[in-house]
Amino acid sequence: MTLILSMAAFALVASLSPGPVNLVGFNTGLTHGWRPALWHVAGATLGFVVLLLGVGLGLHEVLAAWPALLWILRVAGALFLLYLAWKLTRASGDLGSGAVAACPGFRDGALLQWLNPKAWLAAAAGVALFVGEDRGRLALFAGLYLVICFASLACWAVAGQWLRGRALTPGRLRLLNRALAALLVLCAASLLWEG
Repeated sequence: MTLILSMAAFALVASLSPGPVNLVGFNTGLTHGWRPALWHVAGATLGFVVLLLGVGLGLHEVLAAWPALLWILRVAGALFLLYLAWKLTRASGDLGSGAVAACPGFRDGALLQWLNPKAWLAAAAGVALFVGEDRGRLALFAGLYLVICFASLACWAVAGQWLRGRALTPGRLRLLNRALAALLVLCAASLLWEG
């Protein structure tokens, strides 16, 4: 029981703490509502769980053997974050004016997880802490992560939806979008700085 609680606490802290995926989910909930944001949340959740399973099944050894791949992930992740920041700065500030297809969706959420070296590090740390070579533990950890990550990311989308109804004018939303874009740029810079 202690192992399950430890795994759950790790998944909760890693999923709920602010990061690029959370910021995009928050902004999607804000601009499009929480329901369209759930596609992004589902993609990010499944993207991370597949990454976690891959790391648990030996994908981390590939990165250890070829460290240049980690550098490529860092650059690709930083470029993707800069692309998302650019989209935020170009947003009109009109709530719900964009088409649902224009909001970050399933593919964006999954791709953001796979291009985020911090997600790789979280997966590697979680596997090292809780799984080792035990495939049963890997399945348990992935199952817990699936539920906790989805709920945590959905909280960010719901928080965005909540703010949506709080006298947010298009001008204020543009400012908020630019602040979120600046945070994404800082995340991109930190990816490159750590490399």
